Amino acid sequence: MKNLISPEELQLIDKCLAGEGKSQKLLYQKYVNAMYHTVVRMVGNSEDARDIIQDTFIKVFHHLGSFRKDSTLGAWIKRIAVNTALNFLRTEKNLQTMPFEEHLNERPMEEEEVKTVNMKAIHHAIKSLPEGSRVVLTLFLLEGYQHQEIAQILDITESTSKTQYRRGKLMLQEKLKEQWKG
Repeated sequence: MKNLISPEELQLIDKCLAGEGKSQKLLYQKYVNAMYHTVVRMVGNSEDARDIIQDTFIKVFHHLGSFRKDSTLGAWIKRIAVNTALNFLRTEKNLQTMPFEEHLNERPMEEEEVKTVNMKAIHHAIKSLPEGSRVVLTLFLLEGYQHQEIAQILDITESTSKTQYRRGKLMLQEKLKEQWKG
């Protein structure tokens, strides 16, 4: 099998693994522009791309020891950058919109009501809830935990978790209705 990595690059990797800052900076400078251009095309704006690139290189340096050398170093870093960008886009998409009926309302919404709400508005409204309701709602709605798991995590009873959820859901509905009217 042909070696895809030059001896110079192998030496650079070894020095990075040894914690040599100068080599880490060199590796970063060698690949940052290409990765940035890939990521900015994926996410559409430079601010998010810079954040993703920062996360990418944190992962690169953290996992450099597990690089198997079955591809070029650039291809490996690009795979990390693309996966980091895809995770960002999935998260961003989930923050943008979420069906309102799915968790917040047990009755069918009326036709004139908006079927989808801006997830950022929901997050803002959740932040303004009392702590107990806020934590339970976050764990249940956003993290996908069940009430039994929430009870164990928070050291409360399952019925307390359900009560906090119902109260929080009602307060959240009222806050969101106020936002829509305004």
